[in-house]
Amino acid sequence: MLIMEKCKVQEHNEKHGNRLPRYVRVSEGSAITLGLSKGKLDAEPTTAYLMTYKTSKCTANCGFCPQARTSLSRTALLSRITWPIFPTLTVLDAIKTSVKDKKTKRVCIQALNYPNAVSHLIALTKAIKQHAKVPVSISFQPLNKENIRRLAEAGVNRVSIALDAATKKLFTEIKGAAARGPFSWETQLKLLREAVDVFGEGNVSTHLIIGLGETERDAVHVIQHCADTGVLPALFAFTPIRGTALEGRSQPGIESYRRIQLARHLTVNGVIRYEQMRFDPKDRITDFGVEKEHLNRIVETGAPFLTSGCPDCNRPFYNEKPSGPLYNFPRSLSLEEIAAVKQQLGLR
Repeated sequence: MLIMEKCKVQEHNEKHGNRLPRYVRVSEGSAITLGLSKGKLDAEPTTAYLMTYKTSKCTANCGFCPQARTSLSRTALLSRITWPIFPTLTVLDAIKTSVKDKKTKRVCIQALNYPNAVSHLIALTKAIKQHAKVPVSISFQPLNKENIRRLAEAGVNRVSIALDAATKKLFTEIKGAAARGPFSWETQLKLLREAVDVFGEGNVSTHLIIGLGETERDAVHVIQHCADTGVLPALFAFTPIRGTALEGRSQPGIESYRRIQLARHLTVNGVIRYEQMRFDPKDRITDFGVEKEHLNRIVETGAPFLTSGCPDCNRPFYNEKPSGPLYNFPRSLSLEEIAAVKQQLGLR
């Protein structure tokens, strides 16, 4: 797009109150795929991941997040990924080309919490839709149902409202009042239900971070609740980031994470329910409630261990280094990797 045309788009958005932000962050991997940066990738992201740009930190204060209000982490980080800054209009042109070349199949916008966040998300969504025929997902904290409706009207296809923690107690400690954060467990569940009312079952997601102190029973219980309410739960492995309140904690054990991944796959796909699973005295899964041969066939597909989330979201190395261990696989598993997963699950 010529400079004059870019200026006209900017002026149109400002005139109509869309408030298109001048700059936006792009995940490092997405920036390379979009041709905005140079570098080599072990796995290319199939979704273009953007993040709203502010010079200040998020007004929320989640203990695991580099963007948290009191975090001492670099503002360029989200999880372990670096998110460089680019002019918004340059990014829009890059998305247009990448979608045309069939490299990018979805755009996902991560939103910090700040007063104009919803207006920026609406403007970004409209601008993306003007440039390319591509689904748009947004991960944000809507605060009320009206904001959810506004995003749907702007053309957003899916929304994700993060629970992150698997229990009310952990939520309060890590994201809520005890963390001096603005969120409450009850409100978050209410907003998820309201989002389903607006977007429909299967078009609303939530994030669950495994390794915050929950048991396997806690995790599977909340996964079942999400499935029952039409919300798709996406799993993340806790990643300690220097400068965050939880920097001293460790990542979850890979064996435990694999069991929760498999339980999520079974419940979300209606193969079995949480109530039919068995747990030991430490609330670890001991029986998935599925006949062994059937369970082995499911495991051997590799599907339960792929990145979970929106369609075409593979989030390469968001929680781990390319050297491993890989908590969420961004591409199909090799036979050797499936064998390793079966060993981690204690399957023969």
